[in-house]
Amino acid sequence: MTRHGESPSCCTAPILYCVVLRFSRITTYSRATTGESPVPTTKLVAPHELPRDVHHLGDFRATPRLLLIAALAVPVGAVAALVAWALLRLIGIITNAVFYQRFDTRLVAPDGGHAPWYVVLLAPVLGGLVIGVMARYGSEKIRGHGMPEAIEAILLGGGKVQPRVAVLKPVSSAIAIGTGGPFGAEGPIIMTGGAIGSLFAQFLRLTADERKTLLVAGSAAGMAATFNTPFAAVMLAVELLLFEWRPRSYVPVATAVCVATVIRHPMLGDGVLFPVHGALHVTPAADLLCVVTGVVAALLAIVATMLVYAAEDGFRRLPVHWMWWPAIGGIIIGIGGLVVPQALGVGYNIIGAELDGTISLGLVVGILIVKTLIWSLSLGSGTSGGILAPMFMIGGALGALEAHIFPSVGPGFWALVALAGVLGGVMRSPFTGVIFALELTGRFDAVLPMLIGASTAFAISALLLKRSVLTEKIARRGYHLTREYDVDPLEIYFVGEVMSRDILTYRSDLPVSRALELISGTEPDRVESRRQMLYPVVEDTDRLVGVITRTRLETTVHEREGDRLVRELCITTPVVTHADQTLRETANAMATHAIDRMPVVDRADSSRLIGLVSLTMLLEGRVRDVREERALERVLHLRVRARVREPHSPAE
Repeated sequence: MTRHGESPSCCTAPILYCVVLRFSRITTYSRATTGESPVPTTKLVAPHELPRDVHHLGDFRATPRLLLIAALAVPVGAVAALVAWALLRLIGIITNAVFYQRFDTRLVAPDGGHAPWYVVLLAPVLGGLVIGVMARYGSEKIRGHGMPEAIEAILLGGGKVQPRVAVLKPVSSAIAIGTGGPFGAEGPIIMTGGAIGSLFAQFLRLTADERKTLLVAGSAAGMAATFNTPFAAVMLAVELLLFEWRPRSYVPVATAVCVATVIRHPMLGDGVLFPVHGALHVTPAADLLCVVTGVVAALLAIVATMLVYAAEDGFRRLPVHWMWWPAIGGIIIGIGGLVVPQALGVGYNIIGAELDGTISLGLVVGILIVKTLIWSLSLGSGTSGGILAPMFMIGGALGALEAHIFPSVGPGFWALVALAGVLGGVMRSPFTGVIFALELTGRFDAVLPMLIGASTAFAISALLLKRSVLTEKIARRGYHLTREYDVDPLEIYFVGEVMSRDILTYRSDLPVSRALELISGTEPDRVESRRQMLYPVVEDTDRLVGVITRTRLETTVHEREGDRLVRELCITTPVVTHADQTLRETANAMATHAIDRMPVVDRADSSRLIGLVSLTMLLEGRVRDVREERALERVLHLRVRARVREPHSPAE
C-alpha cells in the first residue's frame, strides 16, 4: 500500500518482506519512473497467517444490563401469574352461570347435561356477539388465538401493546370459552401476559429489544402459571417468540417464568395437570410405530391448519361486517355441541380420560371429528380463544383411536405420543411439544417415543406446509418471518479475511485537484481506484489522518477550490474497524453510521492503517455460507488397487 506523492524509493518493498507475504492477499503499489500511474502487484495470502487476537470476543455478548431487565421481569411474572389465576376463575364463573345457573369459580365442563338444548345452541352465539362488539369498539387485537398478535408485536411493533388489550383479551376469551367455545386459555393468557410485560416496559426508559424481552417474559410467565409447565413455557419462548438465543433475553424470561410458577403453586396447585399412572413396556416395534403416529399426526395438523384458514377465507366472502362473524361461528359451535357435548369448552376432563385410557371408542371418534371441525371453523371466524388445549384433546383422541389398532404399551401411551405429534405439527415447535406433554403428564419414561412422534410430525409438516397456524395470519397481513435459526456467517469471519490492502491513499499535503486527477482517466488501475470511493489520508508511511470521498473531491474541484489540500477537507475522525473484528460487528457499525466503507486500523495502534473494507466485501461471509450450503463435493474417496498377476512362463 503506497501513497501518491512520495518518492519511488519509498515504494520498494524489501525482498524479505515479499517472502514473508508470499501467501498474502496483500497488494502493494509499485510506481513507474514518472511517479504517476500506479501498477498493482498482487500476492496471495492465507487467511490463517493474518495476525488475529480474539480475546475481545466471547461466546455471548452479555452486559450487566441483563440483570436490570431480569429484575424488572420479577413483577411481570408475578402479575402474569395473578392474571392467569383470574382468567381461569372468570372462565369458571361464566361456564357455571351459563350452563348450570349457579355462581362458582371452579372450572367445569359445559356438557354436564344440566342445560337444555337451546342453551347449548344459543350460548356460543351470544358469546360471539359480545366478542364481536368488544373487538369492533374496543380493539381488533383481541380477535384470534393471541399468538400471532404477540409475534407481530414482538417482531414488528417494537414490543408495544395497547393497554386496552391487557383488559379486553382475557375478558373476551373467558366469554368465548365460558359460553361453550372449544378453545384453550393459554393463547389469551400468552397475549395478556405479553401485554402486561409490554405496558410495564413502556412506562420505563428501555430499548425496543428490552421491551420485547419483557413482553415475552410476561407471555411465558402466563403460560407457565396456567399449565404449571415452566420448562415448556421457556422453550415456547425460545422456539416461537424470542427469535434469538441470547442471555439478554433468556435470563429475564426464565426469571419471570420461575416467579410465576412459584406464585401459581399456592393458588392453583403444584401437581401435574393430567397425571398418568401405570408402567410402560416400550419395544422397538412400538418405537417404529411412533413414526407412523407422527406421520398421521402431521397430516391431522395440516388438515386442521388448512381448515382454520379456509374458514377465514370463507368468512371474508360473507356480505356482513366482521363483527358478526364470531356469532356465526357460534352457530357452528352450538350445532357441534348438540352432536357431541363433550367437544365444548376447554375439555380438561376429556383430555384426562384420553390419557388414562378410560374414554370410549365412540366418544373418541366424535371428539376427533366434531372437535376438529368446530374448533377450526369457529377460530376462523375471528373469535377469541387458544389452540393448545384443543390440540391436546384432538391429538389425544387420535392416539386413543390408534390404541385400538396398535399393540398395548401402557395407559395412554399412544394418546401421549399423538398429542406430542400434533403439537409438533401444528406449532412447528417439536421441543416445546415434547416438554409440554412431559410436564402435563409426568410421563418422563415416554421421552423417546414422544420425541420420535413430534420430530416426525414436524418434518412432515415443514415439508408439506409453508406456514403454521401461528404464522399464516402474519403472512396474510403482508409480513414474512422465518423460524430458522443458525449462526450468522458474518459472526465467524473476520475483517482481515476479506479486506483489501490494495488501496489508494493520499498524502495529507496533496492538492485536491491533483488527488482527483489520479483517479481520472480510463486506465484499468484508475477505474479501479475510482470504484474505491473512500480514500484514506495518511502521513509518514501508514499513519491515518482521516478519509475523504470521491464526491467531496469532485465537489471541491467543481467549486474551483482545487488548490486546497486534502487534509483540510478530510474527515479527521472516521469510523474505523480492525482486522480481528467480526464481519457482523463491522456491518452493525456501517448500519449505525450509514456508511458502506471503513478504514481498517491496527488494534494496538489505531493510527496505523492496514487496509479498507467495504459493504461488498462483507458479503464474502454470505458467499461462503451459500457455497457450503449448495456446493456438492465428495471429500473421501475409496481407492481400490488392482493386483496384476504376471503371466506364467511356458515352463510353468
